[in-house]
Amino acid sequence: MSLNLRIILSATLVLLIFISLTALTLERAFSDSAESALRDKMTTQLYALMAAAEVDESGLIMPTDELDVLLGLPSSGVYAYVTSKTGETLWQSSSVLGAKPPPPVALGRGEKRSSKTSVGEVDYFTLAYGVNWAPEADALALTFIMSTDLKSLDKQIIRYRATLWGWLLGMAVLLLISQALILRWGLWPLRKVGDELNRIESGNQENVEEEYPKEIKKLTDNINILLEHEREHKARYRNALGDLAHSLKTPLAVLQSSIEGKQVVSADTLQEQIKRMNTIVEYQLQRAATAGSAGIGKQVAVAAAVTRLTDSLLKVYSDRQYLVEMNVEPDLMFKGDEGDLLEILGNLLDNAFKWCQQRVLISAARQDGKLNIRIEDDGPGMESEQVEQLLKRGVRADETMPGHGIGLSIVQNIVQAYRGELRIEKSKYGGVAVLVDV
Repeated sequence: MSLNLRIILSATLVLLIFISLTALTLERAFSDSAESALRDKMTTQLYALMAAAEVDESGLIMPTDELDVLLGLPSSGVYAYVTSKTGETLWQSSSVLGAKPPPPVALGRGEKRSSKTSVGEVDYFTLAYGVNWAPEADALALTFIMSTDLKSLDKQIIRYRATLWGWLLGMAVLLLISQALILRWGLWPLRKVGDELNRIESGNQENVEEEYPKEIKKLTDNINILLEHEREHKARYRNALGDLAHSLKTPLAVLQSSIEGKQVVSADTLQEQIKRMNTIVEYQLQRAATAGSAGIGKQVAVAAAVTRLTDSLLKVYSDRQYLVEMNVEPDLMFKGDEGDLLEILGNLLDNAFKWCQQRVLISAARQDGKLNIRIEDDGPGMESEQVEQLLKRGVRADETMPGHGIGLSIVQNIVQAYRGELRIEKSKYGGVAVLVDV
């Protein structure tokens, strides 16, 4: 299910629940208001009926003219009675003719009653009030009754309900259409990203090129980083295999000549060529396996890696006394592969331990968003020409590396994979200072 459809369905469900509750609340409020208005109207009619009544020696006298037009129309839906204390009907309105309203009741003095009753399929609302016309004479105890059917009220509520639901559903449809348009506009960047990824997958595009809102810019930036990292990784493998094939040509030719008997080769020469091939393979495999910087993923603690390597090297070179100074922030992290960090530090520290007289200084800090590593020793140092040759782009594994061997070339390749920089300077202790910024 698409994200757009999920949001639309969720919004529709919430909107329907909200509209239903709103409609029920408004309908209930309208019904209560209509019933209250009807009750007030009938109370007024009842008081008017009581005001028009007269009692003399002959009994109850009611006006010949009806108090309300509907009371004078047969079966009009509005009915009036006056009963005695025994329930005998003393007077009834002309509207009772041909109708079957609820039967009249008799109430005691001061008693007031309102009720809803049904006669057949018709509902009625009745309001009755008992009075003593002459308090000292029991024979003058009267009950005034007003009754009306609820057909008109029910029709009014039905019309209101239809109008209410019509408007609410119309507004709901309008809101859903508006929301769909807003979602379509709001989710347009995601669809655009999807289109670009499809073009990347089909080979018509290399990176996510469009500018996107800040909410998804981090996503597109990471996608580009991963794509670039993948391309660089493939290029490293391809170049390493090409260099490996090129570098093995000479030692393989020597071995082949020895096997075919075209040239007499000593055992030392064969051993040298085999050792050379092993070094070439090791170098090129390490070069190809470099993870490189993807900008995301696991981080490695630098201090722990330095401590781990120095402890190992002190055991390897236990025949000498070393003064190791470490100035690394405890919470300093390397954003990249742990194997790459260990390879950088391992080669540089091994060279420092190998060539120093006694002293090795290791410092690391983060500056301008990059990890700065500095490793110094108090060894014999290197000439500037040697430094240029070691750091020269394109130096192969089978070339003679003065001073520090092929380890520095491996470090150079890893640093370049992380878009960093490797520099070699003269140490303040007289030896070599190697600086790595990644």
